[in-house]
Amino acid sequence: MSESSNKPPVSVTPGQWSFTRWQTIGQLEALEVHHPLFQATIFLQGAHLTHFSPRDQSNWLWLSELAKFQPGRAIRGGIPICWPWFGDPARNPPEIRKRVHEPTAHGFARTALWRLEDVRESAHEVEISLSLNANEDFAEQWDGHALVLATFSFSVRGCQVALTTTNLSRQPLAFSQALHTYLPTADISRTRVLGLGNSQYIDTLKDWEYCTQEGPVYFEGETDRIYESGEPLTVVTPLGKRKLTSVGSDSTVVWNPGPDKAARLSDFPGNGWQKMLCVETANAAGDYRVLNEGQSHTLGVLIGRI
Repeated sequence: MSESSNKPPVSVTPGQWSFTRWQTIGQLEALEVHHPLFQATIFLQGAHLTHFSPRDQSNWLWLSELAKFQPGRAIRGGIPICWPWFGDPARNPPEIRKRVHEPTAHGFARTALWRLEDVRESAHEVEISLSLNANEDFAEQWDGHALVLATFSFSVRGCQVALTTTNLSRQPLAFSQALHTYLPTADISRTRVLGLGNSQYIDTLKDWEYCTQEGPVYFEGETDRIYESGEPLTVVTPLGKRKLTSVGSDSTVVWNPGPDKAARLSDFPGNGWQKMLCVETANAAGDYRVLNEGQSHTLGVLIGRI
């Protein structure tokens, strides 16, 4: 499937859906879910979830007011999928680094065009699955062959995102990844993350120095840390509380750009850093994964109520 195709790649037959509709937003195709109990928006580019909200609530995800919806351009906000490498390729383990042929951070999945595989609806839940066949079409960017399936499950209780990677090559496949979840807050200075106390973390702003977290994570300017933990987390903001429960992960990235870096980021409002934080379910740093031929691994996060 060519990334330049104008028609959405579909392997299911539309028409039987009660709550899900195609929508063109900017220059991109998206699926919008208008269920009596909740709403959601997923773009085929990047299998990118930008909106989820139970009925009569605001978006549980932060989406930049300056976000652009253009082919080949990553969307700022929501839950970008970072795959098959996370962050700077040069900071990845050698087994991953040797496969990467470009310096771009966070891999190519977040700007690739995914294929719609399935839409399942009920009175209480909607589940949508999209796939990416990372084959020779991506040879200029990466050396590997894998199938990635992104499954989104929505209900009044919350939303779940699961990313399953299957190695289709004959050689072992090493990769790192993250569900780069952006969350909203009314005030980053009155925001904290619970559940990472006593965890070791890499502080990427201190030349990747190892540190130990004491108590909750607070934000005092730019923050960029890779925690060696996959434990359930509670994010507390003036807007309320959210619980994040991960599967297939032993690393968590906590990020806020602060004022200086925010000014350099694309599609990012000048004061946007005060209204958001990222808590990312990951397989990053030493938590990268290796799959033998035919093996699969699922990384997932459930964002729920407290």
